[in-house]
Amino acid sequence: MATTHLTGTGFEKSINEHPIVLVDFWAGWCGPCRAFAPTYEAASQKHPDIVFGKVDTEAEQDLAAAAAITSIPTLMAFRDGLLVFSQPGALRAADLEEVITAVKGLDMDGVRATLGSHRTS
Repeated sequence: MATTHLTGTGFEKSINEHPIVLVDFWAGWCGPCRAFAPTYEAASQKHPDIVFGKVDTEAEQDLAAAAAITSIPTLMAFRDGLLVFSQPGALRAADLEEVITAVKGLDMDGVRATLGSHRTS
């Protein structure tokens, strides 16, 4: 599957409708973002079961602000609608594969239990 450009109007719908969504926050002027793009695109071809979204932080400034993006590129991973990974910086292909494997292997019942135990009433 190719990467999908996400906007403020479709972002939440995408992360809630798909089991796993990776999101690359980037900008056209950012050298590390341009360097990471082929790695991200290659991973999207290798993992058609995952949605690989891209958010142009220049075009989607409100979305970038809502996601608290302070450095680009930033990669976020969502599983079952929950943010389970967020890290700034371009990843090497092997590191991206490691993130994907970890996200696929998460025990989501355990994640939800952990999140529930950290919430206050």
